[in-house]
Amino acid sequence: HLDGWAGGVGRHARWLRRDGPRSEARAAAPTADWAPIERYLGIHEDLAAMIATFPDDPPLRDAVTACPGLRILRQDPWEALACFLCSATKQVVQIQEIVRLLRQRHGEPIPGLDGSTARAFPSPERLAALHESDLRACKLGFRSPNLLAAARAVAEGRLDLDSLRRLPLPEARAALMSLRGVGRKVAACALLFGFGFDAAFPVDVWGRAALARLYFPKARRLTARRIEHFSETHFGPFGGLAQQYLFHHARTQLGRRWAREGRRPKG
Repeated sequence: HLDGWAGGVGRHARWLRRDGPRSEARAAAPTADWAPIERYLGIHEDLAAMIATFPDDPPLRDAVTACPGLRILRQDPWEALACFLCSATKQVVQIQEIVRLLRQRHGEPIPGLDGSTARAFPSPERLAALHESDLRACKLGFRSPNLLAAARAVAEGRLDLDSLRRLPLPEARAALMSLRGVGRKVAACALLFGFGFDAAFPVDVWGRAALARLYFPKARRLTARRIEHFSETHFGPFGGLAQQYLFHHARTQLGRRWAREGRRPKG
């Protein structure tokens, strides 16, 4: 379906298309249960109330105005962690190819759209049984042992993903960062999209530069620690959503202006 998005949400194949203010969805088989896709898209979350908690500053006001309706995808915890582990130093198109290969080669078959067969994202148990070479064949490169170690930690019960949801954010972040290859940014992404930690605020190299440009334009010396502290304290209980507004706006609109000025963030 070239005019929409087709993919897996958990163990369900779904097709989505935006048509103005309306969204259209299809499933692999007739169903009355749309709860999984509604949770995935955050349809029933009170977006206005979440935005009302944002600090009232010009960068956020501009971003919210420019990107109406932007929401957090509520992904499966394991899939979110695994996919962000695969993302290190990769562009989006490369990450998509890695995930496609993981599904195609190691995911369990599920009913697909139009009578086809699709593949679910492989469980930690399935990945834990593989060899590192199997993952390298899926173009993970140096990320292969990282994903394998995480899968085995979950499959063997050394990391309980369900219990992470009940921990305070710093403790949940520390638990994920105990895994090989999980730094602060990957942990924040997984916690935000997969575990419901709405205050988690991912910051990568590009994001750090964008925050500096937006909030500290006159600062001569701005340390990573200062940016990190600012991101954790300035944006409130839905800081992760604020991050999405800021950086989608910066990437898609402000970035062009910064490029013309010769001041576009690198990374």
